[in-house]
Amino acid sequence: MSLSKYKLSDLTEGTSAKITSIEIDGVMRRRLLDLGFVPGNVVTVIKKSPLGDPVAFRVSGTVIALRKEESSNIYGEMIG
Repeated sequence: MSLSKYKLSDLTEGTSAKITSIEIDGVMRRRLLDLGFVPGNVVTVIKKSPLGDPVAFRVSGTVIALRKEESSNIYGEMIG
């Protein structure tokens, strides 16, 4: 069975994905990892703003808002 790789920025409200990779370097990568955006963790799209940016995600029991430039560099596999 082949699972598709999606950018978190492409997910719709209410969908969840298991993080497979984070393609960001430096301080922002460290911040995202500290917030729970770690490969293997599940992320759920809670709410998109009316213009689509930023987007609220639930990860590790916390709601975090990310801009598209950040969420488009985090990849995951759709679940459930």
